Amino acid sequence: MTLGVGFIFMDAFKHAPQYHDPLAYHKKSFAWSQLGFAVLVTAPAVIFHELAHKFFAILLGLEATFHAAYTFLGIGILMKLMNFGFVFFVPGYVSISGANPLQNSLIAFAGPALNGILFLAGFIVLKTRHHLSPKQHLFWALTRRINGFLFVLNMIPVPFFDGGHVVRGLYQTLF
Repeated sequence: MTLGVGFIFMDAFKHAPQYHDPLAYHKKSFAWSQLGFAVLVTAPAVIFHELAHKFFAILLGLEATFHAAYTFLGIGILMKLMNFGFVFFVPGYVSISGANPLQNSLIAFAGPALNGILFLAGFIVLKTRHHLSPKQHLFWALTRRINGFLFVLNMIPVPFFDGGHVVRGLYQTLF
């Protein structure tokens, strides 16, 4: 799953300065360094987001199971191979049993909260560390951008998004 997520996002980094290679279009080999860099940036943003749901549920004493959604990940990979402008996919999800509405709301918020923390980490590193290498700067800039986007996207209060689960759980708890 980690490699699939990295593969989907690896082309997003090919226009970065350290990846500029004027002969890239003439090479037949696979860009392994781009895949590795994409995995380092996207795995915490996407996969750890789901694991935050699981571990927070366990912290609350609930049973939680992480499921890799290989069908949806495969659709994301196909969309990338077909050069869709925007690839939307769900690489995994967590099923939780026995949670009350407030617990559901808190668990739903745990994933975006992790994205918020990673966004802030990127923001702080970029503001306080002035001697980063170009690759380190790119890593933290992309970490900030991806996690900020995922936080906002996931907190949209619509069904099937974490924000929808947060609002529904809070509403059921209060009313």
